[in-house]
Amino acid sequence: MFRKLVWFTTIYTFVVVVVGAYVRLSDAGLGCPDWPGCYGELTPHHALDDIAKAVEEQGGTHGPVSLSKAWKEMFHRYIAGGLGLLILAIAATAWLRRRELQQSPLLATGLVALVMFQGALGMWTVTMLLKPVIVTLHLLGGVATLALLTLLGLRQEKFQAVPGTARLQPWAMLALMIVVVQILLGGWVSTNYAALACIDFPTCHGEWLPQMDFRHGFQLVRELGMTAAGNHLSYDAITAIHWTHRVGALVTFLYVGGFALYLMRSAGLVRYGVALLAVLLLQIALGIANVLAGLPLAVAAAHNAGAAILLLTTVVINFALRQKPVP
Repeated sequence: MFRKLVWFTTIYTFVVVVVGAYVRLSDAGLGCPDWPGCYGELTPHHALDDIAKAVEEQGGTHGPVSLSKAWKEMFHRYIAGGLGLLILAIAATAWLRRRELQQSPLLATGLVALVMFQGALGMWTVTMLLKPVIVTLHLLGGVATLALLTLLGLRQEKFQAVPGTARLQPWAMLALMIVVVQILLGGWVSTNYAALACIDFPTCHGEWLPQMDFRHGFQLVRELGMTAAGNHLSYDAITAIHWTHRVGALVTFLYVGGFALYLMRSAGLVRYGVALLAVLLLQIALGIANVLAGLPLAVAAAHNAGAAILLLTTVVINFALRQKPVP
C-alpha cells in the first residue's frame, strides 16, 4: 500500500508541475492576485464581480486577470493542496510503519518540509507579483519534490544490480547536475519571458554572439522586467538570458548524449542509455520547435514536461548504478 501511495503521488506531482508550467505560460499567474483564495473567495465563481471589475480596469481580458485565468490559477492551487495532503499521508505512513518498511522515514519527512516551503513560494509568487527569483525557486521546488518522490518510489522496488558500475557513478552524478543547472536556466528564461528573445536558430539575431547584457540579465533581486536599480530590463539582457540557456542546452546535449551512448555500449545498461538518449533528443527538438514556431502553448508546456522527464531519467540511472548485488 505504501508503494502504491508513493507512486501515485509521484505521478500526481508530475501533473501538478506540468499544470503549473501551463499556468505560467498562459500568463495566468496573477489570475487571482491574492492568496490563498481568489479576491478573498474560495472559487473564482464567488468572485465574479471583483474579476469583472479588474478586467474593466485593465481594459479587457488580454491583461493578467480574466475569469478563465482565475480558474487556471485556482485549479493549480487546488491540486497543489491535494499534493500536500498526499505527502503528509506518505510521511505519516513512513513513521507508523517504519519497522515493517525497514526504511528511515527521514526522506518522507523532508518532503513535508519541502512541500511547505513550496506553499510559501507559491504565495510569494503571487504577493510579490511574479518576481523572477521567486518564480524560478518555485519551479525548482516542484521538480525537486518530483525527483525526491521518485527516489522514494525507487526505494520500494527491487533493482537487479549490474556489476562494474561503480566507475560510472561520478559521471552519472555529473549528468544529473548538468540537467539540474539546465532546468534552472530554463526556469530563468521562462520567468523573465525570454523564450522568444531569439527567434532564429541556431544563430540569435543572425549572429553567433549577439549584443548581450549579462550583468542585468542575471541580477537575482529585482522585479519582473526591471533591473535592480528600477530601470526597464533591456532587450540585450533578455537576449543574454536566452542565449545562456542555448549554450546550456548544447552542453547538456554533448555530455548527457555522450553518456547515454556510453551506457548503450555497456552490458546490462543498454535500456537506460536508450531511454536517456530518446528523452534528450525529444527535449532538444521541443526546444528548437518553441523558437521556430513562436512558442506555441502546447509545445512550451511539453518542453517543461520533457525537462521533468529528463531529470527523472537521470535520477533513475543514478539509483540503478548504485545498487549492490545481494549476497
